[in-house]
Amino acid sequence: MLSPQRTSGHMAKFPTLSFAATLFIFLLAFSIFCNISLHIFALRVKKPSLIIPPEKIRKLFPSNSLLSVESVQEEVQESYVKDMEPKSLLPPINVTEEERILWFRRKLPKIEIFKSSELTVRFAVRAETFFGEGGCEERFFMTWISPTSSFHQREFFALESLFKAHPDGCLIILSRTMDSRRGKEILTPLTERGFNVIALAPNIPFLLKNTPAEPWFKEIKTGNKDPGEIPLAQNLSNLLRLAALYKYGGIYLDTDFIVLKKLSGLKNTIGAQSMTLDNKNWTRLNNAVLIFDKNHPILFKFIEEFSLTFDGNKWGHNGPYLVSRVVDRVWSRPGYNITVLPPMAFYPADWNRITGFFRKPVDLADSRWAEAKLLQLSGDTYGVHLWNKQSSKLEIEEGSIMGRLISNHCVVCEHIYASTSTSSMR
Repeated sequence: MLSPQRTSGHMAKFPTLSFAATLFIFLLAFSIFCNISLHIFALRVKKPSLIIPPEKIRKLFPSNSLLSVESVQEEVQESYVKDMEPKSLLPPINVTEEERILWFRRKLPKIEIFKSSELTVRFAVRAETFFGEGGCEERFFMTWISPTSSFHQREFFALESLFKAHPDGCLIILSRTMDSRRGKEILTPLTERGFNVIALAPNIPFLLKNTPAEPWFKEIKTGNKDPGEIPLAQNLSNLLRLAALYKYGGIYLDTDFIVLKKLSGLKNTIGAQSMTLDNKNWTRLNNAVLIFDKNHPILFKFIEEFSLTFDGNKWGHNGPYLVSRVVDRVWSRPGYNITVLPPMAFYPADWNRITGFFRKPVDLADSRWAEAKLLQLSGDTYGVHLWNKQSSKLEIEEGSIMGRLISNHCVVCEHIYASTSTSSMR
């Protein structure tokens, strides 16, 4: 009797246990299904297509809208470029040249600057029209090969200082991203005050046509040349400034250069970054400020050196070191007629000392040093290179040398002391 009772008791519990197990398995399967569905949905949200069909854009915006199909598309693309490009287009390190070239070939379809567009095709006409209609006292160029979201208040101060010193100057910013609705918004505080500034998507093949860099660009564009470990955008910026000056002539300035006085009196000039201890000979030049006539032979030599000795693995090799190498070689040759200004002209504070310009004086000694430095800058200094790589995260403290310089050389004069190079434009 005992055995049947145990069997009967065990059999009585089985249906209850079986139902609980079945319910648990069902709930677990449902949970897994929901998680998979949510994950797939999240992936679709995080990785939307960067291409909106033109017909859909036209439905969203009437034909008389100020926004073109291309500008709307660019806004959509740019909203993702900040998140995508730094990770997906940064060259791999510690790989062979062959491996990096293979990587580069796979990434070529994603590199926007190589692509032709309606804006790049019209670059030459737009540039000539802008310079022709502007009544330009001087032609200025800058480059910007980053998203508009990276164009901060610090960069805008550079533009302000340029127009404070050259109210009748004309500035072209060579940039695909700034040649957009958002780019126009950023520049509006200047254009609405009557200053001549425009961002133009550059036509690189046009700028390099009939220069020694034309075959180099074809090789790099087709993936037959090693781009190196340094982001290609940095080296393209080095080349574009040379090509623009060679094609049009004028003044090139980095976007982290604060202009203190007119550059108009300078001709075929480059600045020394460092000198020998006796200040008799320069030891290194820099390409943050370049002032040259159209078709100047030194520009041809710079472009030739870029194409023949390009090395994407050495920082500065295709920029400051390049101009130093070339000028050193041709310095004594006839026909070049260039001027090299001492560091006080454009680089009064080297990269490892620029920090002091952003700090307010904390005692009498600091105050005396700041006053002496400001007096010195008012003499032979045309502007100050801010070395953004070192100073981008520094706030401009009230009472600092930089704060006083920008306050005296701005035209909009907003948000000076709330600025770092990561402070966004309002």
